Amino acid sequence: MNWFWLPDFGVQLLQGLGITLFVFVVSVVAGFALAIPLAVAQIKGGWIAKNCAKSFCVGFRGTPLLLQLFLIYYGVGSIFASHPWLGATAPWLIRLDAIWYVLLAFTLNFAAHEAETLRGGLLTVPHGELEAAGSFGFSSFQILFRLWLPSAVLRITPVLANDVIAQLKSTPIAFTVPVVDLMAVAHKVMQDRLLIYEPLLLVGVAYLVMSFIVLRLFSFLERLKPQIWQA
Repeated sequence: MNWFWLPDFGVQLLQGLGITLFVFVVSVVAGFALAIPLAVAQIKGGWIAKNCAKSFCVGFRGTPLLLQLFLIYYGVGSIFASHPWLGATAPWLIRLDAIWYVLLAFTLNFAAHEAETLRGGLLTVPHGELEAAGSFGFSSFQILFRLWLPSAVLRITPVLANDVIAQLKSTPIAFTVPVVDLMAVAHKVMQDRLLIYEPLLLVGVAYLVMSFIVLRLFSFLERLKPQIWQA
């Protein structure tokens, strides 16, 4: 095994790891925040809100993430090419780095998946608990964020952990567009030094460590009691 290339690519690997973690954390946090109104709309919303949320989830869950990334990244460029007035109206959109398109695609995809997971968790919360909270004068906002949502999250923690791990393992797709993440640096090592196993093994170990950390965090979350969430 040849590891003498590590000092030459150490800084790039750390930078690539930072990009990978940035895409992962931002897409998970923003995606879950977006999943909350999508899930609630499917349960409590009117006909239009319910069907719009359902269509969004079906569309993003039913198509590959790679396809969505290509449509968002390359599709925006083709729109500007065919409609020059758009570029004149919002020139800052043309200058956006690829990382922002990656974040958008990953966030929307994760939101669609988590909206369905969260919807199932919300439906498992006994309706009597929500009615009791309402009888004590809690507002709809307080019921959602102090009782309904925390209780649902505690019920779906194992499924949520699997989804977050799956999102982490999806991040190498980002290197298919001009984003220099950890996988992109490994690919550069493979091309420059004509190595195959060593850079791939390094990436594999890095993802194993990150996955272990995520699982430990969710293990801690599972031990939390609902009273802590409602404090």
